[in-house]
Amino acid sequence: MDLAAPLWDVHNHQGWSQLAELGLALVLSTLIGWERGTRQKSAGLRTHALVGIASALMMQISQYGFSNVLGMEDVSFDPSRVASQIIAGIGFIGGGLIFVRRDAVRGLTTAATVWLTCGVGMACGGGLGVLAAVTTALHFVVIRGYPLVANRLFAERAAKESTVRLRYRTGAALLPQLMEMCTDRDFRILGVRVDRVPRPAGEPGGGERPGAEDTAHVVLRLEGTGDVRQLASEMFHTAGVLGMDVTPDSDPDE
Repeated sequence: MDLAAPLWDVHNHQGWSQLAELGLALVLSTLIGWERGTRQKSAGLRTHALVGIASALMMQISQYGFSNVLGMEDVSFDPSRVASQIIAGIGFIGGGLIFVRRDAVRGLTTAATVWLTCGVGMACGGGLGVLAAVTTALHFVVIRGYPLVANRLFAERAAKESTVRLRYRTGAALLPQLMEMCTDRDFRILGVRVDRVPRPAGEPGGGERPGAEDTAHVVLRLEGTGDVRQLASEMFHTAGVLGMDVTPDSDPDE
């Protein structure tokens, strides 16, 4: 009677070499996940680490998991078949990270890093540790270095999204004037939200006369290549504007 193969068997591809490949996949994928986590992205440290380890393990299974049936009659074995399914399966995770809000697509970069982490894990599981390490280093070059280069080369032409919050007195049709200021300076208005705040009843003009002395809180989402802070300064000095705040948005692709 044949005895089962021992649990620890370096000759059956269950030894230090395979554990080292899993360990390298853990380290490299954790580095990639750490970078995403520092930017508060939806897929962070744990997600990337698990993707890297799982990809390395499935790559090892694809190579060594069916060695006991090799040479048997009526057995057709393609070692690349399991590995190819890893690429198809990781698309479900990447697709869940991408979402569209109005005309802005978010999560593309994070989805791409999950896909890259899968490739890094597969390289580790396939014994290509040097390629996996170099790819991880290139990931940091692209993620950290490319935005700096792009900002220097295309700072004047790149359209950026910003959120402008302002407070003004109602009754003078001021909002159309402020919106016209935005479009005159080549800013595109992505969205407008207006909240009207009546004056308290105890103040002059309040209570029974909530019209001319009411204030409005407006949130404008803008996109343009100009200096949004300069635009905000001009809007703030418009008669009737009581307060102003500007928040540049993060990169939507990340």
